[in-house]
Amino acid sequence: MIEPLPFFTRFWFAWVCFFRVLFDGVFAARVHGNQLEAPSEPKLPKAAPPAPNEDDALQLLALLQREGRFVDFIEEDVATFSDADIGAAARVVHSGCRKAIREHVKLEPVRDELEGAKVTLPSSAAEVKLTGNVQGKGPYTGTLRHRGWRAVDVKLPTAVAGHDVHILAQAEIEL
Repeated sequence: MIEPLPFFTRFWFAWVCFFRVLFDGVFAARVHGNQLEAPSEPKLPKAAPPAPNEDDALQLLALLQREGRFVDFIEEDVATFSDADIGAAARVVHSGCRKAIREHVKLEPVRDELEGAKVTLPSSAAEVKLTGNVQGKGPYTGTLRHRGWRAVDVKLPTAVAGHDVHILAQAEIEL
């Protein structure tokens, strides 16, 4: 059970509250809305998010290299090759990288509508990038240009102890 405060304590409290309401608009709004609560602790600055774990990204890049020679293709200067040669190489890279992604990442489109369909959004969302003449607040009506992709599940192989994830592809030496 809460003990009632003595008269002079209540009188002093009323006097302090009078001036606080008079000079502190936020406090007055809380009193008016009957949202009084214990004073909150001072807000500490948020800790910086942890640095991303690069091991998983390097492991995926190594898979793309192993299956599709992705890094080799990106690092090659293709300016001197004919379009036919680039197309042939792109088919091999595409096939291998697609295989690696499908084995290790389950993907699904962010939006279910077909590209080119008219869509209406109540407001902007993190999974949607608005382009073109974006003004004001939603709802927005526009044409779906890309359905987007969402990773539903990622299953990367477990790294073997002592494996250096920075080695995406070992150098090969024929003897």
